[in-house]
Amino acid sequence: MKPVLFFAFAGICILLDSCSVSYRFDGASVDYNTTKTLYLANFPNQAQLIYPPLEQRFNEELKDIFIRNTRLQLVNQNGDLEIEGEIVGYDLTPMAVQEDAFASETRLTMTVRMRYRNNKVEGQDKEETISAYRNFPSDKVLTDIQDQLIDELCKDIIDQIFNSTMSNW
Repeated sequence: MKPVLFFAFAGICILLDSCSVSYRFDGASVDYNTTKTLYLANFPNQAQLIYPPLEQRFNEELKDIFIRNTRLQLVNQNGDLEIEGEIVGYDLTPMAVQEDAFASETRLTMTVRMRYRNNKVEGQDKEETISAYRNFPSDKVLTDIQDQLIDELCKDIIDQIFNSTMSNW
């Protein structure tokens, strides 16, 4: 009786292990039969506070996500899909004011205005303003942590742009 229970248990474990459901939320919902190209304009930095590496880093990472997650060919003009915009905000805001009237945290906010045009399917065009922020202790100097914060903010905003333009869920 024990060998039968062992094999039954092992069989159930193997069956359960082989039946799994996997979802990915970073894939594109694009009809590649009709949509083959993407024009992705550079997003200039028009924010009042300028961090020189921000524009190039943002644009390279934006292109990279579309190259990695779609089969669309990037073109220099007149794409089936077109995405353009600008970095319009890069701001520091004091947060969590203490008793001595000094902030214990500072918030770095990045804002991007994005325009999307689908030249193959009508009614899918959109314009959005997308923001992301990170708080950091005010006793840290921005220049010491700025690169890490920019990586995180760019990733958040680029993921939002990708999901807004490529996903239909």
